[in-house]
Amino acid sequence: MTALTATALAHPNIAFIKYWGNRDQVLRLPVNGSISMNLEGLFTRTRVSFDEDLDADILILNGQDVVGSALSRVSALLDQVRGMAGKKLFAQVESSNNFPMGAGIASSAAAFAALSLAASRALGLELHEAELSRLARLGSGSACRSIPGGFVEWQTGQGDADSFAVSIAPAEHWKLVDCVAVIETGHKPVGSTQGHALADSSPLQAARVANAGRRLNRCRNAILKRDFRALAEVVELDSNLMHAVMMTSTPPLFYWEPASVQLMKAIPAWRSEGLPMCYTLDAGANVHAICPAEAAGQVAEQLSRQPGVQQVLQATVGGPARVEDIS
Repeated sequence: MTALTATALAHPNIAFIKYWGNRDQVLRLPVNGSISMNLEGLFTRTRVSFDEDLDADILILNGQDVVGSALSRVSALLDQVRGMAGKKLFAQVESSNNFPMGAGIASSAAAFAALSLAASRALGLELHEAELSRLARLGSGSACRSIPGGFVEWQTGQGDADSFAVSIAPAEHWKLVDCVAVIETGHKPVGSTQGHALADSSPLQAARVANAGRRLNRCRNAILKRDFRALAEVVELDSNLMHAVMMTSTPPLFYWEPASVQLMKAIPAWRSEGLPMCYTLDAGANVHAICPAEAAGQVAEQLSRQPGVQQVLQATVGGPARVEDIS
């Protein structure tokens, strides 16, 4: 028997309205909806080969053999695919990305979106977008948002069947750019999966969740109307709320570094001086500066001059996860 192989590519996404906290840790059902933008130019490419000669799953990440919890998470998702396809074959998974991993640039989102698509297609499954989004969610919650293209909303849903992401506007709807000020490239000490489990220990989480619907409406309307000022206000508010929850959890999580705080103070000041940009941070120190495409060059230059910024990555609005090869 020849190996059943497929290769898929997916983009990370940056959340404008954040996902933080689950009402079901196993199914990764979120406590509130979220809205994000896929990041073109940043990607994870994953090749999955199911082979009857293998006696266990193998994970090769950026050329290195990986075991432990990362392999366990991959195998758990592969188990879902094997169950759907009625196959018991083990797989070799080879994955690589062109941006820092585990540093708050949604590497797990891109990775599990690409894995879900490649694995399902390798075993001959033709899953609809919603089914793929649900599958990716089981590996990493935010991965469900890297399946559709453009500007994406993850619906909270009543349960597993209706908690998935949909595109609310295509990539060409609004020419925005995410200028990522890279402050740290190493793995963060506490990953997002562990962080989500701590969310309810913060006395601020209930208030953040209670107001989430209002922020979702503000963000969705700003995107549909291409209203950058309105987008900037709600994006920065939502980022601050999530990090306030992190910092008041037990134990507290402090992802910001001094350079992060300096940028968070500087960006609104630059905006008030006429440079259209706003900040948002995921679970990491790196600062995502969102801006209209025509301002991206100036924004990137401004960020690159700041102390502590190692490099600036630029990403336009990206499309959906896609299959590159099947054999």
